Amino acid sequence: MTLPVSDSPHHPNNLPVVIFCGGHGTRLKEETELIPKPLVPIGEQPILWHIMKIYYSQGFRKFILLAGYKSEHIKKYFYQYPIHMSDFTIRYKDGVREVAFHNAPAENWEVTIIDTGLMAETGARLFRARNYLHGKPFMLTYGDGVSDVDLRSLVAFHEQNRSVVTVTGVHPPGRFGEIRSEGPNVIYFKEKPNAGQDYINGGFMIVEPTIYRYTNDEEHLNFERDVLPRVAQDGEMTIFPHNGFWQCMDTMRDMETLTNLWKQKDAPWRMWDT
Repeated sequence: MTLPVSDSPHHPNNLPVVIFCGGHGTRLKEETELIPKPLVPIGEQPILWHIMKIYYSQGFRKFILLAGYKSEHIKKYFYQYPIHMSDFTIRYKDGVREVAFHNAPAENWEVTIIDTGLMAETGARLFRARNYLHGKPFMLTYGDGVSDVDLRSLVAFHEQNRSVVTVTGVHPPGRFGEIRSEGPNVIYFKEKPNAGQDYINGGFMIVEPTIYRYTNDEEHLNFERDVLPRVAQDGEMTIFPHNGFWQCMDTMRDMETLTNLWKQKDAPWRMWDT
């Protein structure tokens, strides 16, 4: 697929990446009692960092984080980002503190963090970010899923099809091993097979500003339950099939799976090192 030219609103340089970061993450309560779910670590960095690096490695530079639950932690993380990623020297003289960083962070990104409310659903969060998007297209995803999706092909696919929303369709990983038997004898076993041929919405979407016709400021408005079905009913949704790696982090088991892949240097989403 041909990538849009640099002056197109669909070129990665011109597309902000909006990430839902405001949920409570109740199924990861062991971690999210203290920090928001997007800051739960995979290796040494939060999963949010991994998601942003997926986009950054493919040319995206502007990020808008729709925070809510414990938003102050996300703000603090990025405000102190050079401290997390650099060596530095602090000098105190006459009551004045000077900080000299010895190596700058590798990412030249722009990060906007918006507190979209403690209890708002995803549809309302997106509506409350509209003034930061200036009536232009944008990427959209969730703060808890990683993938090796080709985002440039996704953008080109979207520009060809001209829908309001293009979603990346993925096959959800199976939760249990599949066993086939003849009588008492097991003849086939496969750990965590893909769950059938149907696709689910894996995030990694591209959205036109006309999406705001389907949204409002009501806190209960959910993007997946209330907005996307109406977009699909109007024939304004397309699906970009992705048959590669995808994994969300809904449970402690998911977190352990991603952590193990990262530690073993077998993380397919680590596209920035290829």
